[in-house]
Amino acid sequence: MTVPVRGRRSCVTIDWENLPTYNTIMAVAVGTGLLLVVRLGWDLLRSPREPHLRGYALAFAVLGALLATTGLHMTLTWPLAPLFPFDNIVFGEPSLAFGVLLLGASLHLWRDGERLQATEDPRRAVSRAYGPLSLFVLGMGLACFAIAAAGVRYQLFAAPPQEPISGEFADHPWVEALFISGLYALVGLGAVLFPLALRSGRVGATARTTGAAWGAAGLAFLLFGALNYFTHIGLIVNTMP
Repeated sequence: MTVPVRGRRSCVTIDWENLPTYNTIMAVAVGTGLLLVVRLGWDLLRSPREPHLRGYALAFAVLGALLATTGLHMTLTWPLAPLFPFDNIVFGEPSLAFGVLLLGASLHLWRDGERLQATEDPRRAVSRAYGPLSLFVLGMGLACFAIAAAGVRYQLFAAPPQEPISGEFADHPWVEALFISGLYALVGLGAVLFPLALRSGRVGATARTTGAAWGAAGLAFLLFGALNYFTHIGLIVNTMP
């Protein structure tokens, strides 16, 4: 069964009861998390005894809970969206990984943050504490590169014409494929450089590049996720039975 799509030239319906999607809140949380990680890293490198680490711990707990919950559900429910089964890998698994990392950092900063800041060399203490975990961050960075390559190769992120704003580029699928893949590549770049930046413990070229990559990707994810609250609602209205 099809119904006229409001204001569009085609007729499409989607059974939204069997096509759950919530990468809106995931994108906003990912963007916010990346920006806060960059801010915390900058604060620790400039003046490691100044940041209020319990405030960051609270923020990481909220964002980590959102991403771990939605990411875990999307990862374990296969396929969550029958029409887009790759969403489980593209959105679910990275969100789950980032959410669990944020929860781990939250617990550590809440319990041991003040002790780390009171050590003789807080930068070295932070580097030693998060050094082993940086290997997983590196691995997920490589995974982000793979997702970016798949996004370009298979044009995974093209919006349907029924979606407001993004749908205007439906006839040019490379536009959104390059945009979203570029964001994953930026996250991957920061993640791959993170172990080196963590080990250096200073505001050098590696730390600046890591911060710039995650900062740019975080801001883009936050703004794009907020925009999707309009575009996804419009898509649902335009395609529901």
